[in-house]
Amino acid sequence: MSPYHVKAEWDAEAEVWVASSDDVPGLATGADTFELLVEKLKVVIPELLEENGLLPGGAGDVPFAITAERIEHAKRVA
Repeated sequence: MSPYHVKAEWDAEAEVWVASSDDVPGLATGADTFELLVEKLKVVIPELLEENGLLPGGAGDVPFAITAERIEHAKRVA
């Protein structure tokens, strides 16, 4: 089974990681750390796929790939 693709972005204003996906209908969740987001996705993704009738029969594991983006600013030291 090919992995479901998830996009994770750092929301600097709210100070949380936010995940969304075109592959997983209804996915919109967040967490304080990237590691916590991954753990949350391990629960939420299979639930949403099942609710939407997209989880293949007999699927034990649901692979997903996360593309993360976090924009930072570096100060130049003179």
